[in-house]
This record gives sequence, structure tokens and C-alpha cells, in this order.
Amino acid sequence: MIFKPIPYEFYEYGTAYFWVHFGLVIFGFVLAIVTFLSQRVNPAPYGKHDQLAANWGPMIPQRLAHITSDAIPGVLWFALIFFLYSKEQSDKEIINYVLFGIFLLHTVHRGIIHPLVMRYKSSKVALGICLGALIPNFLYHFLNANHIAVSKYDKNYYYDPRFILGILLFLIGFVINRWADWMLRSLRRTRGNFIESSGSAGYYIPYGGLYELVSCPNYFGELVQWIGWTLATWSLAGFVWTCFSAATFFARAYHNHMWYKENFENYPPNRKAILPFLY
Repeated sequence: MIFKPIPYEFYEYGTAYFWVHFGLVIFGFVLAIVTFLSQRVNPAPYGKHDQLAANWGPMIPQRLAHITSDAIPGVLWFALIFFLYSKEQSDKEIINYVLFGIFLLHTVHRGIIHPLVMRYKSSKVALGICLGALIPNFLYHFLNANHIAVSKYDKNYYYDPRFILGILLFLIGFVINRWADWMLRSLRRTRGNFIESSGSAGYYIPYGGLYELVSCPNYFGELVQWIGWTLATWSLAGFVWTCFSAATFFARAYHNHMWYKENFENYPPNRKAILPFLY
């Protein structure tokens, strides 16, 4: 098999579609940088930091906000772009549908199943928080749906190390992310078992598995997912989405990690924020 730097055909250079797509990719990079800098200074005002949400608009149901910000762009919008904003459906190969399927594996769970089963500490969240996730998701999900809809991958790309490793990383990250979320959900059910309370805050220290190494294995797992997605699609659309995700994960993990250390006197000192042994 001959290794191709770009294993697919995409929009022709210089066409309007080409400039729209890659113009939005450049905008996505800028947005990722701005997001990291802003969230690194001030934590996103929800969850452990929801006391900062006073100026973020009226409060709406948490489950509705989560479904709106994740399912509408990640499931409905992504599917519409994939099937409508693309070349003829006959041009699509099975590999396009495989990539479509694994993306929805995450977004259906994240945008529909997770908010329906998660035990939220607060039943309400500020409208601004919902919109702050909804708008970027529309941008990045458009780019990724458009890429996998239009790209005509080489027929032997199934055997390409980029595709194989990418899919494996995506699935490993998905399992880590789901396990970490399940652990957090379990804390609010079991409470006193193997956990410690932070007094009136109603939060607990999770133990076991990757929680012994990092404070936020849910973010670590999802980061691994999107690195895998970038490899499997071998696209700038995937890369810029991973950059934006990393910008939010690293900033949020830092603030959550510091919150744990400030609120629990005996918080495990060797835990890192998001990357085991590193950060």
C-alpha cells in the first residue's frame, strides 16, 4: 500500500466551497485560542462554578439546555449537513458512513442519553451557558459533517494506520469518558461510600481508576476521542475541533482541579488536572 499524505479528494482549490470551508477552519482556530484564554482566566460558570452565572441570562432547565446545546448541532444539524450539504449520495462510500456513525455514537449519548440519566446538582442553568456551547458546536459540527460528506476516501483507506489507530483511540476515549461520567453519576447516588463530602457544597471526591491520576478523566477521555477522530478523518476540520475541545477541557480541568484542592483539605496531592503525571 502506498502512503498518501492526503488520502481523499475534497473540494477543488479556489472554488467557493473550498474558501468557505477553510475560511471557517481558520475562524475555528481563532475561536479555540480565544476560548482557552477566556476560560483559563474565568471558569465557565456552571457545575462547581455556577455561582458565577448571575449575569448569563435567565435560568432554564438543565436537561433542556444540555439537549439543546449538544443534540441539536451534534445530531440533527450534523445529519442534515452530512446528507444535504454534500455531493450526490451515490458518491459516498461505506467509510463515509462509518465516520458518520462513530461521530453520532458520541453525540447521541452526550446530547440525549447523558442529560436524561445524569443526576445534576442543580436543575437549572443560565441560558447564556447553553448558547455559549450551542453556537460553537454549530460551527465545528458543520465543518466535520461537511468534510466526511464530501471527501472521497481511497478504497484501501480501511487498512491505513491513520484510520485504524484513529478508530481505536476514538473507542478507547469513548469508554473512558462514559466510565468517568458514570462514576460522577454514581457519587450522587451512593454518597458516603468511598467518598468524602465538601460540606454544604454537595460534592464528593471520586476514587478509583483514572480518578486516582487526574481530577477530570471525563475530559481526558473525550480528548482522546477527538484525537482519534482527527487521525481517522485526517482532516483540518477534525484537528480544529480537537483544538477547540482541548481549549475548553484544559481550562475547565484546571479550574475544577483547583476547586477540589481548595475545598478538600486532604485531596490527593499527586493527582493532576487532566493528563496523567503531566498536567
